[in-house]
Amino acid sequence: MSLFKIFDTAASGMSAQSLRLNLVSSNMANADAVSSSIDQTYRARQPVFQTLLDQSNPDAAASGVRMAGVVESQAPLVQEYSPEHPLANEEGYIFRPNVNMVEEMANMLSASRSYQGNVEVANSAKQLLLATLRMGQ
Repeated sequence: MSLFKIFDTAASGMSAQSLRLNLVSSNMANADAVSSSIDQTYRARQPVFQTLLDQSNPDAAASGVRMAGVVESQAPLVQEYSPEHPLANEEGYIFRPNVNMVEEMANMLSASRSYQGNVEVANSAKQLLLATLRMGQ
């Protein structure tokens, strides 16, 4: 195993959490979007992560993470009766996204803390490698 593999692992974690933060920000930005159709209404999106395994040694521990895809929430959309709204459908209803702002804030904090944790791992590994190199002086 490479001495520098820890940096690849931490970098993959930072990349995954950065993508997660992008999805959270997209969900929050579209939380107040309104539509006249269920099909056109924004739906909350969540990342799906996958572990990265060493192809040369399948029995080894996972060596990182990547985003395998994005799924849309299947939670019901918010249907609101508002006949005076310009986007109301024939029955007078508008549709709002199924974005839960409290859940998105929790996801944002979790992703941010995970990103910070990966930065600390990389910094600690760097300090340990530097200390190891200084031992020979």
